[in-house]
Amino acid sequence: MINVKEKNIKELEVLCQEIREKILKVVSKNGGHLSSTLGATELIVAMHKVFDIEKDPFIFDVSHQSYAHKLLTMRWEKFDTLRQFGGICGYTKPSESEYDYFVAGHSSTSISLGVGAAKAIKLKGEQKARIPVVMIGDGSMTAGMVYEALNELGEIKFPLVIILNDNEMSIAKPIGAVSRMLSSAMASPFYQKFKKHTENFVDNFGDGAHYIAKRMEESLKLITPGMLFEEMGINYIGPVDGHNLSQLIEIMQTAKNLNQPVVIHAQTLKGKGYDIAEGKEEKWHGVGPFDLSNGHSSKKSSAKSATQIYTEALMHLAKNNEKIVGVTAAMPSGTGLSELIEAYPDRFWDVAIAEQHAVTSMAALAKEGFKPFCTIYSTFLQRAYDQVIHDTCLMDLPVVFALDRAGIVGEDGETHQGVFDISFLRAIPNMTLFAPRDEKSFHQALGFAAEYQHPCSLRYPRGSFIETNLPESAPFELAKSQLLRSDNSDILFIGYGNGVGRAYETAELLDFEVNILDLRFVKPLDEEMLLDMATKHKKWFVFSDSSKMGGVGSTILEFLSYAKILDVEVESFEYGDKFITHGNTKLVEESLGLLPQQLALRVKERV
Repeated sequence: MINVKEKNIKELEVLCQEIREKILKVVSKNGGHLSSTLGATELIVAMHKVFDIEKDPFIFDVSHQSYAHKLLTMRWEKFDTLRQFGGICGYTKPSESEYDYFVAGHSSTSISLGVGAAKAIKLKGEQKARIPVVMIGDGSMTAGMVYEALNELGEIKFPLVIILNDNEMSIAKPIGAVSRMLSSAMASPFYQKFKKHTENFVDNFGDGAHYIAKRMEESLKLITPGMLFEEMGINYIGPVDGHNLSQLIEIMQTAKNLNQPVVIHAQTLKGKGYDIAEGKEEKWHGVGPFDLSNGHSSKKSSAKSATQIYTEALMHLAKNNEKIVGVTAAMPSGTGLSELIEAYPDRFWDVAIAEQHAVTSMAALAKEGFKPFCTIYSTFLQRAYDQVIHDTCLMDLPVVFALDRAGIVGEDGETHQGVFDISFLRAIPNMTLFAPRDEKSFHQALGFAAEYQHPCSLRYPRGSFIETNLPESAPFELAKSQLLRSDNSDILFIGYGNGVGRAYETAELLDFEVNILDLRFVKPLDEEMLLDMATKHKKWFVFSDSSKMGGVGSTILEFLSYAKILDVEVESFEYGDKFITHGNTKLVEESLGLLPQQLALRVKERV
């Protein structure tokens, strides 16, 4: 453990520089989140200086900006293994360290966690010994859950320090030197003590005096961005320089001593300390390995990614159909929607970290006769499950859910693996589920989706589709599969989406022939084809990048049970009932026994 409390300001500034150098060295080699975590370095060092990591809950929103925290809490030597298989996680993880308070990976949960921790501390009578401290980015402030938590916090007023890391100036821009002067004054112990005495004094003069005093205070705060928090009953300090250690330490100490809920609004520079990444460029938020000297990516793939194919296909459809609209939730580049937003700014939107709003707003557009494409990572659609059910499927509205990052996503790990969408969407009435297997079938699938008049979802992987030498894709028809390889073998490989490529790779390693079926639709199933297959082939193997519980294999077993077909054996090569760790995708798949070589051996054993 690095003892921050015993270091003076000069020593802490040197430590911040060492932390940045370590982060840059490791992230340039392993990939990871960069710009925001570099910008948060002084904030985290100040947190460790003022608060007690042995007692106080340190809660990081999303926690992608917590690298400095990891380095300060006994993980300096292990930091080289960041995001590697068997190494430390890119997010906070209590099973990795007792100093990580909560698992985090999705946005806007931190203040709710802080409120819950504050309630527990009060119930346990530990208010004098412990105080929760939350760090949240300005991007996370776009989600509704934050305001649900703030609403209660302003009512109960339990002690809680919220550090708002504003690296985009998206809350408000301070108005020059006067604003900075007032913010410093309002952060001082004198002002806070004076405010308390004034409130007690005014109590003796009734509501009229209260009103006048309140208006006077508000007139001062009009030139600072703290009105929202103050009106909710939460103290506000800021904006302050998020890279000025001495000021941060002083202000955090003041906030800690208030014994009330307080927001510290700190402005930081994304990519601080690495000139190439400094600023607001989205591409430096999360990066793959890169050359530290020039910022150029170290890994270049010639294969076209599924996301690139989606962008091209949707752009083609949008050019020819003005009714096509679309949305993403804070991931315009990651989902490939940035090009459409640029080309058609009146029809495609980034609504920030607000998946629930994204889905419901698209439902209204669908009701008005438009064709919405709701483009979201599989892992993030979980955040809008009620909106999919209540606002889309209940009304049977033709919204298309295009789910990027389906399957194993690699280094981001448990919080980001896209493995549950089939399981949780399949249960919803009116929902149709299908998946492409390659570039041509992706264009065909999107063409089908554009004309389909009911809710539907299609999924596709991070990176590229698995290449095959199978017959060309036929046009998509509702509930129709495509038989790609047929012979007299008793063995049937059923592939779904990218699982078709995995089935093909496995088949190529066998010394006997197998049949290969591209299932295409998991809801509704091609029952006619499956009944025919059941009369010819008695050993079925299912390939899909999805959870086994409620997944493709479960769907097929349910169908066979309903059809009273008892002589077909089914084995699913989907993911087991556990959360999947982080690491290189191939190493993760190997740990799960899902590489083609491993699957081929399992098939041989069964046969």
